[in-house]
Amino acid sequence: MTKLLEFELQNAADRLIREMLKVKNGETVVITADTCSNEAVVNATAASVYAAGGKPMVITTATPSGVGKAADKDLPVEALGAALSFTDVWIEYNKQWLLYSTPFESAFNNNKKIRYINLVEMNPDLMIRNIGNIDIGQLAEFMCKFEIMNKAAKTYRVTTTAGTNLTFETNPLHLVCNDCGDASKPGMNMMPGQLNIVPEFDTVQGTIVFDGSLVPPFRLLDAPVKLTIENSKIVKVEGGIQAEQFSDWLNSFGDPNMFKLAHMAYGLNPGAKLTGDIVEDERVWGCVEWGIGYVSPIDAPPAGQDAKSHCDGICLNASVWLDDVQVLDRGKFVHPELKAYEDKIFKRQA
Repeated sequence: MTKLLEFELQNAADRLIREMLKVKNGETVVITADTCSNEAVVNATAASVYAAGGKPMVITTATPSGVGKAADKDLPVEALGAALSFTDVWIEYNKQWLLYSTPFESAFNNNKKIRYINLVEMNPDLMIRNIGNIDIGQLAEFMCKFEIMNKAAKTYRVTTTAGTNLTFETNPLHLVCNDCGDASKPGMNMMPGQLNIVPEFDTVQGTIVFDGSLVPPFRLLDAPVKLTIENSKIVKVEGGIQAEQFSDWLNSFGDPNMFKLAHMAYGLNPGAKLTGDIVEDERVWGCVEWGIGYVSPIDAPPAGQDAKSHCDGICLNASVWLDDVQVLDRGKFVHPELKAYEDKIFKRQA
């Protein structure tokens, strides 16, 4: 049996359970996986739960053909939803994610104490670089400062070196989700290094150019995919073969809401690199990620934005203005306070 990075992986799993989720003695922790999930990651995490005094429960299903609600037809929806409705912690390692699926909605409708973390497609190298080797406390301090700035902003302008150029307005009722590594309270969490913004619906105007990855239906892009956006809706898709295939994929749902923008997120994990694994790609430092389709009522109360599925695309080397004050320039922070944090974080990574 291979022992490649076994010790390092166990350290990363221990940090996830003890530092981030803060699992307590006697708590039930459900780990979901599918037949494409990494077994070493699942087993190391279950061992960390047990060592912390928790009660691990691993649920592995056949790999669905779609993600979100598109996965429902391949899942034991009622049984899975029931199990998640009675757990303290849910760690998702599925390749085809359950986020925004019917079991996900059941869990959050029925279980107000659940601490959920989305770590889809996790593998040992990714987990070691993005959790095990990161100074979570330092990153959290930086991201909390940046969160305050974003919550105060009313208008955004976003550009990238590949051609993204758009504006949008904010809604104070919509969630600004700070995934800085603290997943110890009830609610939805992601891997450290992402700050998520849900714009005011119908206010996004301009152009998005994905030049990193686009998941689903692809992983890494062969060529940029350009979207023309009017009132938060995709009205034109341009580019090469993948752009045509992406347009076909959106149309295949027969759902006009699959053409609506959902959210924007900053990539802020110093260990992340572009690999085609979306959970890591959307944390590449200095990128912005745009989600399309479904938005949970948790993210945009009271109703969210219903859609049959959801996808995420990466725009590298972003520049961002908050109320006309530039904070990010081609993937590097230029706001004095934020630049000081960035320098410290990358000095540690060197």
